[in-house]
Amino acid sequence: MSGDDVRTVRAGKRTVEVHRPDKVLFPGGDGDGGAKEYTKGDLVDYYRSVAPFMLPHLRGRPLMLERHPDGLDGQKFMQKNTPEHYPEWISRVEVAKEDGTVRHTVCDDTATLVYLADQAALTLHRWLSRVGRVDHPDRMVFDLDPSGDPDDSEDAFVAVREAAWLLGELLDELRLPSALMTTGSRGLHVIVPLNGHHDFDEVRQFARDVADTLVAGHPDRLTTAARKKDRGDRLYLDVQRNAYAQTAVVPFTVRAKPGAPVATPLAWTQLDDPGLDARRWSIADAVEQARTNPWAGVPAKGRALGPARRRLKALMPS
Repeated sequence: MSGDDVRTVRAGKRTVEVHRPDKVLFPGGDGDGGAKEYTKGDLVDYYRSVAPFMLPHLRGRPLMLERHPDGLDGQKFMQKNTPEHYPEWISRVEVAKEDGTVRHTVCDDTATLVYLADQAALTLHRWLSRVGRVDHPDRMVFDLDPSGDPDDSEDAFVAVREAAWLLGELLDELRLPSALMTTGSRGLHVIVPLNGHHDFDEVRQFARDVADTLVAGHPDRLTTAARKKDRGDRLYLDVQRNAYAQTAVVPFTVRAKPGAPVATPLAWTQLDDPGLDARRWSIADAVEQARTNPWAGVPAKGRALGPARRRLKALMPS
């Protein structure tokens, strides 16, 4: 490989080699609705720039990596096990699975983030728990996913926006702080920070009870039906990510979609923006949004579910 095919990038205290930085990962052109073309070098530059905002959501969490070595037009694969050839300075964690263990990559620093970009790991999916207490999540996630035709994104997102407001109001009533994020794909995530004292079964059951309460109040608009054929035109409140070894996209991660959209945190007040959709930000402008500190009002310390559970019980249909 020639010198022109390798770029050396400074990332914190380390230097990381980026191979074939001019390789196109996100093709542009009219065929993708006028989406802009982005290279591996662009991906590396974005992740290095967003690292100060992204790393707090990554540190200490097992990852699943969505890799596209030949870009969007090539084959993708999901990587759980850390390959032997990864540098020794990259953190790993061994976690139990049904028939053995998995050695997940953990991204604790900018150099690791740059290295993963060099590996064409476009999208990072994180566990909702941390190393040391992998069976006790400190995040609860509600995935608001539109039903219907994926191409009818504008109308579909109106329903997503309305569901987010309803869910946010209910969580406020339960006195649970929540954060809002575009998925970079089709919907929104509503994220609740927890204190890590509850196991996954408790958290998932609580999330299901919250969703059921919301559906009971709006049965014509919302559903918890797992099977698409049972949903009709109603929006799906998905709580299935709240389980051991399940993952959710990391705040500020890039999605494998034309134009390199980014899963981007936003303030609740931005939900009123008429220009908002799931792909509102891309690697071209997500760092600018990050600098506004959209989650400034979300407490760093997560809450226990006990008091909220008692409040929810009083609201649940008998």
